[in-house]
Amino acid sequence: MDEWSREMAGSVTVFTLGGTISAARGGAGRLTGAEVLAQLAPSPDIDVRLHDFRRIPSSNLTVDDLAELAALIDSAGAGGSGAVVVQGTDTIEESAFLLDLVCAQHRPVVVTGAMRRPDLPGADGPANLAGAIAVAGDSGCRGLGALVVLADEIHAARHVRKTHTTSVATFASPGAGPLGSVVEGRPRVLLRPPAPLVDRPLRLLRAARVALLTVSLGDRGELLEAIDDRFDGLVVAAFGAGHLPEWFVEPLERLAARMPVVLASRTGAGPLLSRTYNGPGSEHDLLGRGLLSAGSLDAPKARLLLQALLSDGADLARIRRTFAALVG
Repeated sequence: MDEWSREMAGSVTVFTLGGTISAARGGAGRLTGAEVLAQLAPSPDIDVRLHDFRRIPSSNLTVDDLAELAALIDSAGAGGSGAVVVQGTDTIEESAFLLDLVCAQHRPVVVTGAMRRPDLPGADGPANLAGAIAVAGDSGCRGLGALVVLADEIHAARHVRKTHTTSVATFASPGAGPLGSVVEGRPRVLLRPPAPLVDRPLRLLRAARVALLTVSLGDRGELLEAIDDRFDGLVVAAFGAGHLPEWFVEPLERLAARMPVVLASRTGAGPLLSRTYNGPGSEHDLLGRGLLSAGSLDAPKARLLLQALLSDGADLARIRRTFAALVG
C-alpha cells in the first residue's frame, strides 16, 4: 500500500477495482492498477498514488467491499488526498451513491470507469481517468458529495444513472443534469447539490438485507411471499409516479407494519407523487398505509439508502425522517 500520511497539495489516491477500463487485450484477464495508470501522461500538478484494491467485474462487488474501500478513502482524505475509484460501469451509480452515504469526504471522492476496452478503437478509459483525477485533485470540488466523472461530465452520485448499454455517453442525471464538466483538464463546476442526504456519514455496523421488487404488468404479487423472514426492509419499484395493482395493497400494508417498506418508481426519473391519485393502489393510498416515499431517488438507490440506514442501526423513526427529507 502506498503512503498517504503527509498532506500534499493536489494529491490523489487512485483505487483500482477492475472493470472494462482494466480489461486485458481480447477481454480476458485484468490489467494491474499500475498498467491502467501507465496509460496516462504524468501530471506535473497532481501527485498520484495508487492502491490496487480489487481486480473483479463490478457485478461481483459487495457492500462489504465498498465498506472496506470507504475506510481506505477516509484514511487517504484525512491525509489530504482526494480519491478516484476506478471500476466497471455496471454498478458505478450504486457504488458512488453508497460512498456518498458512508465516506467522510475530507477531499473529493470521484468514481470513473470506461465503456470500451483499452484495445478497442476509441477507448475512453484514459480520458475518463484523467478527468476524474483532475476533479479529485481540485479543492474547488470539495463539498459536492461523491461524484461520477465520465465523458468530461461531472455528475452527483445521487442523480447519475447508466442509461445505455454501450454508448460512451451513457451516464446522465435525469431531472438534474451534470454539475459541471472538465475542460482542458480543469473542472468547471456550474451547479452545487443541496445538503447531503444524511446528517453524518453512515456506519455499516451490521449486516442488513433489503429486497428490491420491480412490479410489471399482470404481476400477482407472488414474490412478496419471499420477503417474510428473509429481509429487513423492502423497496417496491412501482408503475409511474407510485402506483400498484390493488391486490398488492393489503400484503404491503402488513409488511409495512413489521419492516420499512419504501415506494419508488420504476421509471428511473422524476419524483414520486403523494396526493394526485387517490384510488386503491394509488400513491396516496399506499403512503397512507405506512409505505415511505423514495422522493426522486430511483429504486436501486432507495434500496442502498435503506440498507445503509439499517446497517447504521437506525430505528423506524429515523428512517422515516430521512426519507421524508427526500420529498421536501
